[in-house]
Amino acid sequence: MAKILRCAFCSGTGKDPFDLLSPISSCLVCSGTGIVEVEVPAITCVFCSGTGKNPLGARVPCIVCGGKGHNRCAGDTKCTQCNGTGRSTDALPCTRCGGKGMI
Repeated sequence: MAKILRCAFCSGTGKDPFDLLSPISSCLVCSGTGIVEVEVPAITCVFCSGTGKNPLGARVPCIVCGGKGHNRCAGDTKCTQCNGTGRSTDALPCTRCGGKGMI
């Protein structure tokens, strides 16, 4: 089962938020529709805080949620390796939970 959500990467506009190719370029996450599908149960991506943007400074989609702002997560236990932050000590996604913060 899937849930339809507003694209976090482009904030639902359907346009590339960084105008990398041109001001009329479509969002590469939602292909210009402004909406995305996320498998349920879904949680807000802790790695990018639901923004869909890569928190490491690059102008690309989040490497954990793919720019959707949400992740499918069937687990309900906070990851003990990253303490639920989704980040390892070097700020990359946690290797145990894959950056989701839950296992």
